[in-house]
Amino acid sequence: MEAFNHKLNTHIDSWLGPRDQRVRGWLLLDDYPPTFALTVMYLLIVWMGPKYMQHRQPYSCRGLLVLYNLGLTLLSFYMFYELVSAVWHGGYNFYCQDIHSAPEVDKKVIKVLWWYYFSKVIEFMDTFFFILRKNNHQITFLHIYHHASMLNIWWFVMNWIPCGHSYFGASINSFVHVVMYSYYGLSAIPAVRPYLWWKRYITQLQLIQFFLTVSHTMSAVIWPCGFPMRWLYFQISYMVTLIILFANFYIQTYKKRSGSRQKGSPAHGHTNGTPSMEHSAHKKLRVD
Repeated sequence: MEAFNHKLNTHIDSWLGPRDQRVRGWLLLDDYPPTFALTVMYLLIVWMGPKYMQHRQPYSCRGLLVLYNLGLTLLSFYMFYELVSAVWHGGYNFYCQDIHSAPEVDKKVIKVLWWYYFSKVIEFMDTFFFILRKNNHQITFLHIYHHASMLNIWWFVMNWIPCGHSYFGASINSFVHVVMYSYYGLSAIPAVRPYLWWKRYITQLQLIQFFLTVSHTMSAVIWPCGFPMRWLYFQISYMVTLIILFANFYIQTYKKRSGSRQKGSPAHGHTNGTPSMEHSAHKKLRVD
């Protein structure tokens, strides 16, 4: 296994160049196979889980859902606050920030972005709750694509561009997750559910974050500062795929159903806070 890891690391390094040594020895970051293996395990569970649950009764998981969503809300708030605080007080350049010009701020950003990377492992539970609750219609291509790709993308981000201009997407996404996971944590409490009104706007907020991330990335292309250009182009390309998929979801869910009483759920959210029986009457969809 060590020989395989060494050979794979050599190939990756020859393709992408030398890694950032500030994250050497950090959990899951030294070698790519553990991250890839977690992704494969996730996809296997996505494939086999519904088959296992096919002839079994769905689980409620209500108490777990409250704790899970509360935990991710707090983690997301921590990441958002720490990133914004670090770059604001540390004098990061908003238009373009390289990865080596602000050592003390970079250390703080790298620490928080590792938690952002690791949170993508935790968020696999979104899908596992769908499986346990037999909400298989919510396990869509967009849901799987986003969950599986984000973990792998951020392994590469942490190894090559773990600070600088990379902070923005994680910051704004953490803010969106505060809104999203707090909503679904509250929606798991029946007494509170009727008072939650902002479900539809979460999808709009998600689309706004993608456009803001593209704009922020483009600024580093227009006013370069030494941040690796190929990573900026990749970021823009990936955001475009999300804009297309999320916009399609929004149109299919809200615009085409605007004349009916039936409403969908946010593309990045989940309806696992509501009882499974309600899903048969209200065909709600979660894609991430």
